[in-house]
Amino acid sequence: MRDFSNDMENLSLNTATVRQRWNLEQIIDGCARHGIVDISPWRDQVADCGLEKSAKLIRDAGLTVSALCRGGMFPAADARGRQAAIDDNCRAIDEAVALGSRSLVLVVGGLPEGSRDLEGAREQVLDGMRSIQEYALSCNMPLAIEPLHPMYAADRACVNTLKQALDMCDRLGEGVGVAVDVYHVWWDPELREQIMRAGRSGKLFGYHVCDWMVPTQDLLLDRGMMGDGVIDLKKIRGWVEEAGFNGKCEVEIFSAENWWKKDPDEVLKTCIERHQSVV
Repeated sequence: MRDFSNDMENLSLNTATVRQRWNLEQIIDGCARHGIVDISPWRDQVADCGLEKSAKLIRDAGLTVSALCRGGMFPAADARGRQAAIDDNCRAIDEAVALGSRSLVLVVGGLPEGSRDLEGAREQVLDGMRSIQEYALSCNMPLAIEPLHPMYAADRACVNTLKQALDMCDRLGEGVGVAVDVYHVWWDPELREQIMRAGRSGKLFGYHVCDWMVPTQDLLLDRGMMGDGVIDLKKIRGWVEEAGFNGKCEVEIFSAENWWKKDPDEVLKTCIERHQSVV
């Protein structure tokens, strides 16, 4: 495993981690001040700042972009809704290119309104991804499917295990891989096996860290800071690196009643300390 004890180069900040008290310009400035060299911004934050301005601020601060969050949300109740999702994903690809992002993360979407057809929703995801794949390839923009915890199957992502995501990658082919977020997959008994599969196939595009709190007060907005919960972070990073991943460890924390209320400078300091000690 890489030695992170004094490391800053392998830390990336997902901008959701401090989004409640800082806008994107403030986040970029804060990362530069704290020596964080890589970020993963969200599209709404980029839109609020302006795409061209966001790209310039990132470049001028000397930062790189590991991923743009997010594309996806493909399933819809009718053809018009499905086409709207495809069009939005093409715009997301353009934004990722403008920001110099190394990938576009896809949260694929859940059940269409009024539907109970989970397998049908997954087929809609595949159809949607096929519709944007050629354009993404022409833009040299990798697409990273992020499987989400099964509790999100109905409303956010009908792809819930790394195996499901990699099966989709196999069906789709070139330019499509996965982003592994420990919050969503730490519980999976097949996790090591599937991480190795992703590494063998060159499909491991991203790695996200946080922690699972016990008890969890809110299934969306109560992620823990690394080291505060029950995930064996070093074990999972060991698997990811054994599989050949040598990219950034992206801190992504949604924490409405804890970390989002804290001074963002203190949050960044804590992210750095935990990256170097427990990740």
